[in-house]
Amino acid sequence: MKALTANHLADGEVVFWTGESWSERFVDAVLYEDNELAEAAEAHAKAQITLLVDPYLIEVAAVDGGLAPISYRERLRALGPTNKPDHGKQALGGEDIAVLARAHGAARSKGRVDLIRRK
Repeated sequence: MKALTANHLADGEVVFWTGESWSERFVDAVLYEDNELAEAAEAHAKAQITLLVDPYLIEVAAVDGGLAPISYRERLRALGPTNKPDHGKQALGGEDIAVLARAHGAARSKGRVDLIRRK
């Protein structure tokens, strides 16, 4: 399962594609099980260069209580900024934020794992 994420060009805020617009909350993201649909959405987002910076697909999986990005980096982006618990999206609270905060798993990117394994 994949979701589409980017950063707003104007303020750098992490955003997620809802299927109709961009949302600052991960819970609003549309999830793609079909790779062709996901890649088509990514291509459409990359054409929005006046609104977004670096749109890309992220892997998402079921976790205790909901869904969350598999990558630790992407969970931080979804919660962020994480410099203080009373700042950013995590300060808004809600069950979706609690799910992201409880999620754990792949802290390494595939590229780092391959480098460690010397592939």
